[in-house]
Amino acid sequence: MTTGKVIQRSWMDLNGLRLDSGPYLSGAFEARVALERLQARKEPLHKVTLGGLDGIINAGRFPRTWVNDLNYGIPFLSSTDILQADLSRVSLIAKSAVAQNEKLLIREGWTLITRSGTIGRMAYSRPDMDGLACTEDVLRVIPDPERIPPGYLYAYLSSRYGVPMIVSGTYGAVIQHIEPRHIADLPVPRLGEAIEREVHNLVSEAARLRAVSSSLFIEGTSKIFSTLGIVDSQRHIWYQDQRRLGFNVKSNELRTHRALNYDPRYVDVQKIIKGDRFSYLGEICDPNFFGSGIIFKRIDADPEFAVRLVGQREAFQVRPEGRWISKASIEGLGLIVPTGTTLIAAHGTLGETELYCRSVYATERTSEYAFSGDFVRCVPLEDHILSGYLFAFLRSETAFRMLRCISTGSKQQAPQPSLLWELPIPRLVKTDEEYIHNLIQQGSHAFDKSLHLEEEAWQIVEHAIQEGS
Repeated sequence: MTTGKVIQRSWMDLNGLRLDSGPYLSGAFEARVALERLQARKEPLHKVTLGGLDGIINAGRFPRTWVNDLNYGIPFLSSTDILQADLSRVSLIAKSAVAQNEKLLIREGWTLITRSGTIGRMAYSRPDMDGLACTEDVLRVIPDPERIPPGYLYAYLSSRYGVPMIVSGTYGAVIQHIEPRHIADLPVPRLGEAIEREVHNLVSEAARLRAVSSSLFIEGTSKIFSTLGIVDSQRHIWYQDQRRLGFNVKSNELRTHRALNYDPRYVDVQKIIKGDRFSYLGEICDPNFFGSGIIFKRIDADPEFAVRLVGQREAFQVRPEGRWISKASIEGLGLIVPTGTTLIAAHGTLGETELYCRSVYATERTSEYAFSGDFVRCVPLEDHILSGYLFAFLRSETAFRMLRCISTGSKQQAPQPSLLWELPIPRLVKTDEEYIHNLIQQGSHAFDKSLHLEEEAWQIVEHAIQEGS
């Protein structure tokens, strides 16, 4: 039996006589009623943005020219990338393309809203986003700091009162979208200087901690390679090496029959990584978890009895949006991993922007999720290697290239099991590995705290609106 919702004729009048169901089922009217009952002053969004309507920007379409060298490009955020925790590996757009349209650049403290496809996903532009380029599929809401604290504006727009009203303004049949004019008159409640400043401080600190977390992860990886005296593989240098186009392998050296597994670049990197001292990945990870390809039935359940199932695409997001499945139904399958586990995306294609072979770290907070069977679970054995050190290496560009070169499959790729077990992990003296491990631990704690602070900001905003209405 299907359920429905009764729509009043007066609601249609308030929404321009629109007959599609979206605006009426999104919760926007309930949010609008709550705001109307709120005694606090409300201002339209364009009154608190820099330059009025000019402070809500659609950068516009432009020709894309991609590059591999950071000397000639600027990191470019897609509508998915703005949700990512780690921005160090995004695609590079040519500086010449950005020079032709400076609206592509974003600045710290802006609210970013996806405007095409999946509408209403939001991010607060944190310090490590400042000066990056961003797709035209993301609206830039630029707050006027003289009129409203930027962090408060983001917290309200991304709250359970702001999101439904933004989503309700979408237009389009196959591909949904919104334009600046659709949200320009969205009411913004003014909850008082004390509350707004408190919320702004929480959001700003959360953004700062998220950037700190990313920088600590990067520092940990850089420390490994500087100690080894080698350079982490760079994208443009990897592709400049033309040896992959033709090479010979002796028949008595064959273990597989795929040329990719013998790429001379991979063979050379392996020799360098092994150096004087190394461990095989398989021998330092718990064999009860190591591997991928867990097949199971998805049984949906209410959050009270469920765990959030996270796939490859969601795992790299700041706040994964996976479905809720029965916790009892997956018990003992190994989908829930211990804190400190490194998860390697283990299925996908070889495109440069694909997540296949990228690694993510299970922090105390994110270890609450159930990770799908499409990950290699690297749970370090305590007496063999420190979890933070292992992740610091596996997140490197060098490890990524090595993992890609041990792929097997036709369209969908996966690491060849025996070659994965034998992936070399460089070893340093104990004090260096402990130092790198501590950097990763500090980064994971900063990340978890950023989530808590952002949630606290939402709670303050939503509680103030609920109590006031």
